[in-house]
Amino acid sequence: MKKTKIFAAIIGGLGVAVLSFFLVAADHIDSPSVAGTTTDIADLYAFQGTNPNNTVLIATLQGPLMPGDQTNNAQFDENVMIEFNIDRTGDFVEDLVIQAVRRGDSMYFWGPTPPLQTGLSSEVAVDTPRSSVAISGSTVQTSTNSDTGISYFAGPRRDAFFFDFNRFNAIVSGSVAPEGFLPPSQASDFFENLNVLAIVVEVPNALLGEAPPHVAAAVGIDGLPNSYNVWVSAKRRQ
Repeated sequence: MKKTKIFAAIIGGLGVAVLSFFLVAADHIDSPSVAGTTTDIADLYAFQGTNPNNTVLIATLQGPLMPGDQTNNAQFDENVMIEFNIDRTGDFVEDLVIQAVRRGDSMYFWGPTPPLQTGLSSEVAVDTPRSSVAISGSTVQTSTNSDTGISYFAGPRRDAFFFDFNRFNAIVSGSVAPEGFLPPSQASDFFENLNVLAIVVEVPNALLGEAPPHVAAAVGIDGLPNSYNVWVSAKRRQ
């Protein structure tokens, strides 16, 4: 697991602080140093919104969680910044970032804005418009910035990831080889009744700029629409 210091200045109604974070990227099952921590990334989803002029970005964290889990590792961590990175030139270097940091009962957002630093280091872009949304509990709370048209959500959601984990373990152990995975109608979704923490941003494409050619064009697959290259990072204060 790589570690690097970065600095984030959080200014305004949140007060003033100088923070340093390290980058941690993960998935549903990761190394012991990451799995089960508040920086554990489960999944990233990026897709066209119901409004075709918008793009929806979703980062899920800390899965799997039992519904109603209120332990420390089942809450957003005030010492962790979630950053959506957006490449709109096709060089796989972030041109824009959207940043999310929890403070109290709310999630605060900055961007989309050009990053002050790229790669493993980041700074919170405090000079860009800031929005916030109350972290949802038993009821779903969303917020839309009337100036930018960006909508936000933060809170627990049912895990959308589908995987027959028990079958996978049987395949790995060799007990069902060579039959392999079951068809979807027979498979059992291990994550069906489990939760993750979700951060959702729906942003007008006008704020993201023109998307680059689809990455598949580089290997000779043509005819696909232009698409933003998007990744997410979790960065912890030290």
